[in-house]
Amino acid sequence: MALGGKKKGDVKKVVLAYSGGLDTSIILKWLQTTYGCEVVTFTADLGQGEELGPARDKAILLGIKPENIFIEDLREEFVRDYVFPMFRANTVYEGQYLLGTSIARPLIGKKQIEIAEKVGADAVCHGATGKGNDQVRFELTYYALKPDVTVIAPWREWDLTSRTRLIEFAEQHQIPIAKDKRGEAPFSVDANLLHASSEGKVLEDPSQEVPDYVYSRTGDPEAAPDKAQVITVEFTRGDATAIDGKKPTNSASCTASAGSISSRIAMSA
Repeated sequence: MALGGKKKGDVKKVVLAYSGGLDTSIILKWLQTTYGCEVVTFTADLGQGEELGPARDKAILLGIKPENIFIEDLREEFVRDYVFPMFRANTVYEGQYLLGTSIARPLIGKKQIEIAEKVGADAVCHGATGKGNDQVRFELTYYALKPDVTVIAPWREWDLTSRTRLIEFAEQHQIPIAKDKRGEAPFSVDANLLHASSEGKVLEDPSQEVPDYVYSRTGDPEAAPDKAQVITVEFTRGDATAIDGKKPTNSASCTASAGSISSRIAMSA
């Protein structure tokens, strides 16, 4: 049963946080087959560096009406209203963990609720697992903005509890599967304009060195230039407004510029 008291069959329309990847495509089809409801997809451009056109194409392939597909560029709102205020507050989780992935979740949830109000949806759905904090970030946002909304969390409901089961479901429902998605990924990656985090699998063994291919936003520090580069960042009322004397057009551009520099000199932005 979904959170909110509704049973399968009672939900009429759901807004799904949709990346276009294998997992959320499986969730999309699972919603259609299990709840029998109309599905609306929402894909956020947070500067993750992926083309979003394929997400639209896959949603259409899986039976979503074009008018039920929402793709929004949230890069400026993300940096201006979430990242920069976070920096000003020196927000660090448990005193040591920088908020990269988590700070984007409330914005995604907010947009889902806005779309739900717009299209008359009575439910929202996310792809967070049932064991991490992301489910809390999404759902607190949903309930804060729309207390009567029904929340569907597939990972807490379905029996697709292994990669093999997920692949089998995808094959049964003719969901395209990239070759590199058939096996277990060496680690998981979550990225946005602020950061890219890699975790799990091969990265969890402290006796093993980090493989070179883990670096997606920066270079291997061992391959960094031998000469130091001095970078000057100007701030206005606590927000970065210029880098090396150049003032980008907006907050998102400023963050992207910093990331571009850091990738060349193998440091973290």
